[in-house]
Formats: sequence, structure tokens, C-alpha cells
Amino acid sequence: MKNQIHILGASGSGTSTLAKAIAKEYGYKHFDTDDYYWLPVEEPFTKVRPIEERIDLLLTDLRSHTRWVLSGSLCGWGDLFIPYFDLVIFLWLPKDIRMQRLQARETSRYGGDITIGGKRYESHQKFMDWASKYDEAGMEMRSKALHEEWLAALPCQVARLEGTITVEEKLKKLDKFIYT
Repeated sequence: MKNQIHILGASGSGTSTLAKAIAKEYGYKHFDTDDYYWLPVEEPFTKVRPIEERIDLLLTDLRSHTRWVLSGSLCGWGDLFIPYFDLVIFLWLPKDIRMQRLQARETSRYGGDITIGGKRYESHQKFMDWASKYDEAGMEMRSKALHEEWLAALPCQVARLEGTITVEEKLKKLDKFIYT
């Protein structure tokens, strides 16, 4: 059985959702890179934690559990964790579906604060613009190109789940990877 699993993909592709499902189904501890990358401030996702601090925090948490699943992207700051991974899962969804999911998630989280005049309007617009570039952008940002290069260099097994597949279907497809 795989003990250390990392799930990555574009924002809105379902990495956290799948990680939570894996944690529940197979008894893993779930960690999310956002909890390490971002400082916990009044306006979430606006202040980046210093890299040394996020590495120390994540390293401490990963070492404290034998079986874990880590969701989110580490590209650019967390390559030192690559040797820990037994399995990496890459999720991809068509852009239109991802963007709809992100809009719904942002609306659920922040309500009217993301509408014109709202206190999160500008940061919301900036985030949605950034997220919309994932499939077309180059190596200068978190993108499909960056993820593909990163995945190609991994020494562990990689599972790809692409397209609109339910969480239940993803879990069924992953059984063969998790148990080998």
C-alpha cells in the first residue's frame, strides 16, 4: 500500500476534495499546501508565508504521520519533498468547468465581498485571471506546462485522472495505484 501520496492540479481541479475522500476512505492524514504556503491572516490567501517557515512546518507534519495525502502544488518551493512521495496523482479538468467551480467556491466563501465594490473584489478578479491561465501559461507560473515538466521528472509512480470523473469513480481508479 502507498503511504505517502501527493495530489496536484490546477486550482479548481479537485485536489483537496479528492485528498479528503482518500483520507476518509483509506485512513490517511490529509494536509493541504495552502495551509503552509499562506499565512493565516484576516483576509485569507493574501500573505505568503516565508519559504523556510512553510518547509519546516510541512516537514514536521509529514514526519509525524506514517500515512498521509498532501493536496496542492509544491512546484517552485517544495521539491525537497519529492523523495517522500510513493504516489503522485495529477488531476486535470477542462478550463470552463474549473472556472465555474472556482467562481462557485469563491462565492460560497466570500459572498458579496467578491462583487464590484466588495472588499475582496480586486483580489478575486486577480485570482480568477491567474487561474484562467493555467492551461496556456508557460513555466513562469503554476501552469500545466510547469506541472507536466515536474511530473516527468518524478521518481515515483504517477496516476493521471483527467476529465469530468466523479470522486467515487476517481477512488475506484486509484485502488490499483494505492494497493500496488
